[in-house]
Amino acid sequence: MSTMVVPPVLLSPREDAIQLYRAFKGFGCDTATVVNILAHRDATQRVLIQQEYKNIYSEELINRLSSELSGKTKNAVLLWMHDPAGRDATIVRKALSGELIDLQAATEVICSRTPSQIQTFKHIYYSKFGCQVEQDIEFQTSDDHKKLLLAYVTTIRYEGLEFDRTMVEKDAKALFKAGEKKLGTDEKTFIHIFSGRSRAHLAAVSSAYRSMYGSSLKKAVKSETSGKFEFALLTILRCAENPAKYFAKELYKSMKGLGTDDTTLVRIVVTRTEIDMQYIKAEYHRKYRKALTDAIHSETSGNYRTFLLSLVGS
Repeated sequence: MSTMVVPPVLLSPREDAIQLYRAFKGFGCDTATVVNILAHRDATQRVLIQQEYKNIYSEELINRLSSELSGKTKNAVLLWMHDPAGRDATIVRKALSGELIDLQAATEVICSRTPSQIQTFKHIYYSKFGCQVEQDIEFQTSDDHKKLLLAYVTTIRYEGLEFDRTMVEKDAKALFKAGEKKLGTDEKTFIHIFSGRSRAHLAAVSSAYRSMYGSSLKKAVKSETSGKFEFALLTILRCAENPAKYFAKELYKSMKGLGTDDTTLVRIVVTRTEIDMQYIKAEYHRKYRKALTDAIHSETSGNYRTFLLSLVGS
């Protein structure tokens, strides 16, 4: 069983709102207090705190946080304040229409979410930004990458665990024929199968592929495709097999080498904390022989470090 980090005294949302207001008052912001309160509140509590804050002080807490905090801490805290679907919508919208277009971020979020998460996030996207996510994808992406993303957000996929053996083998054959077997690649087949099949089905296709052809489907994707299209296909495939392992690897990539890709680090920690962080930590440790918390500790500092480590939990 996973345990949530619970502060010694559970304060009411009203108390939290008052404490936050006090932390903002005076000269400079008491960021440590802000971080300490918000990092230990779950999605429901965060909504209630925002409501209380608005009732008492007639202003949006999110606006106040935006003007009081700065840098990486600000980015992380603001992202954390959303509910999961609102957060996904915000990340994708910013990635597809902000001043810095980040196709990697948009692709990761879209291709790693379950069909029901995508449906919810699409509704919120439209009500928040007044346009369909499909329009932004259409505008910012191109070629096979665009075709795959559009198919992925519009196809209704099954979410259960059952799959049909015969169909699985048919798909494995089709992918082999579309890739390794021929000169060049039939991208259409990859798009059709990767966007149309359930996770359980795709994971089964992956293992059937290995037993039928003695090589991995991941390798086939890597040798047959490239760029953002390849990244999207691999994200879909890896998340079908083991989402926690996928995110552990992306976290590792964000911190390895010189410097840290903070945008990716924050995005993954914040979006996965309330979903599968325990599993991600276990996968990280298994694969890299190092605790995720140690890696984050050595790559970050100050309130930013405290915030991320509080979310990841010991």
